[in-house]
Amino acid sequence: MDILYSVLVFLHMIGLAGIIAGFLMQLMTDNVKATKVMLHSSLLQFVTGLLLVGVAEMGDVAEMNHIKIGVKLVVALTVVVIAVLNQRKPAKNLAITAGALAVLNIAVAVFW
Repeated sequence: MDILYSVLVFLHMIGLAGIIAGFLMQLMTDNVKATKVMLHSSLLQFVTGLLLVGVAEMGDVAEMNHIKIGVKLVVALTVVVIAVLNQRKPAKNLAITAGALAVLNIAVAVFW
């Protein structure tokens, strides 16, 4: 169970790196690929986050703070929605919002 949890954490961090990379790519260039990077990375982070909570609950890997998980879930879902909207009609303000929310999610994970 620990190996599965570690793999999911690794994939979760890859998703986070992709969101930040897509955010920076879209700010620096008007590359259409940036929106796809952000969309797929936000979906990866959302799904792996759900799986991480499920694995942690099943295996008693860690003590779960359900309020924290709920806040992170809402923020992650908001990032996914913004990424979908950004995919349909790219805008730098949507990329900035998604990047800021991703950083907020990191802050909630680390400091709460």
